[in-house]
Amino acid sequence: MTTQTIDGVSVNTQANVYFDGKCVSHGLTLPDGTKLSVGVVLPATLTFNTGAAEIMECVGGYCEYKLDGSNEWVKSSAGEEFSVPANSKFEIRVTEPYHYICHYA
Repeated sequence: MTTQTIDGVSVNTQANVYFDGKCVSHGLTLPDGTKLSVGVVLPATLTFNTGAAEIMECVGGYCEYKLDGSNEWVKSSAGEEFSVPANSKFEIRVTEPYHYICHYA
């Protein structure tokens, strides 16, 4: 099921802008202190580095991703998610806007 709304959050109104505007997100903090980011990746092929482990939840559009050490591109569409290990990286390939929620593990 695709997340439609997130209630009771604090929003960092300063956007995180990466890759010359090809990825824009906002940080959220839930009442229990859990941190998320909500954003969009515009058409591009990008490489992201992770500090914490991440779960990328697709809430609109789709992407193809390739985890560090893999040669396989995997599709992720609305309602699906994929996990990225801590201290790793992943490539993401987007041909239409990919809307996501990043859950930090």
